[in-house]
Amino acid sequence: MPRGDKSSYTSKQKRKAQHIEEGYEQAGVGKEEAERRAWATVNKETGGGNRSGSGRGVPDTNVSAKRGGRIGGKASASRSAAARSRSARKAAATRKRNAAAKSGARKAARKK
Repeated sequence: MPRGDKSSYTSKQKRKAQHIEEGYEQAGVGKEEAERRAWATVNKETGGGNRSGSGRGVPDTNVSAKRGGRIGGKASASRSAAARSRSARKAAATRKRNAAAKSGARKAARKK
């Protein structure tokens, strides 16, 4: 099988690569580079070509897909300093509250 042959990929993997490629193209990446990145992502998540059929291949990971939705880069820079500070204070309060709850649960467990 020559390099670049996609016949061993399932239809789901092909659809996934097409969707990822479209996303890269919308972000301004060139056609060939978008296709290369898309297939690299599919390979990373699914471990390469899987033969179709029940129980074939290996389970997929979603490592690359988990990056979406995080605020960073331009989105973070466009938020005001007050908004970032408010978010940081809220996160700190949540961590403090969770730590206190965990500590209380430990104390209750020790008393038993």
